[in-house]
Amino acid sequence: MREENKVTFGKISTEDECKKTGESISENAEAIKELGASTVSNPKGNIHCLTIVGQIEGHITLPPQNKTTKYEHVIPQLVAIEENEEIDGLLLILNTVGGDVEAGLAIAEMIASMSKPSVSLVLGGGHSIGVPMAVSTNYSFIAPSATMTIHPIRLNGLVIGVPQTYEYFDKMQERVVQFVSKNSRISKEKFRDLMLKTGELANDVGTVLFGEEAVRYGIIDETGGLSDALKKLYELIEQKRRKKQS
Repeated sequence: MREENKVTFGKISTEDECKKTGESISENAEAIKELGASTVSNPKGNIHCLTIVGQIEGHITLPPQNKTTKYEHVIPQLVAIEENEEIDGLLLILNTVGGDVEAGLAIAEMIASMSKPSVSLVLGGGHSIGVPMAVSTNYSFIAPSATMTIHPIRLNGLVIGVPQTYEYFDKMQERVVQFVSKNSRISKEKFRDLMLKTGELANDVGTVLFGEEAVRYGIIDETGGLSDALKKLYELIEQKRRKKQS
């Protein structure tokens, strides 16, 4: 079963490892291509890299031309990461325009509840429901050129067979506000102010924040890049090891 998980959950294997397990190199590459995930072995700790790109696809299938991250692919990976003793930490790479609110919030909740050390890095954009996912890790980074769009919840269609009501929108929005404030340094009141700000987005309400602004508001912990995120994740892994040994 363990060898199967190496392919199913996108673990990078060397050519020798592929020969030992009977896994073809093409199968290994295909898993990485389909799931956008890999596990990198390192003496400092084995890190699983999970990418959230494009639009978060939830209960409704999006058109094939859309670049999507399917939540039914991400959730089993998170379970496998949590259960796999060989994986020491999670690196979450985000470049998303947002998408299905419930699916994105479900992913964020799962990441926040994991026992493994985790670090997120926002590259390009972490918009809309991407904001809760960015703050769901133990520590977060954002590239200076990356942006985050914060706006009220907007949904289309039906929910559980009944028309959506203002009360539903309000409760869903409050879940997002509470999650972000709980997992970052921004207050509920300030996050709501950014969400409902007028005059910044054409024909809409909300706020666009660049990297340093997101840090200044307390949503993201620090500006930085890949090396910074890896360094912090290895630090968190080492801290957990020391705590376990003491």
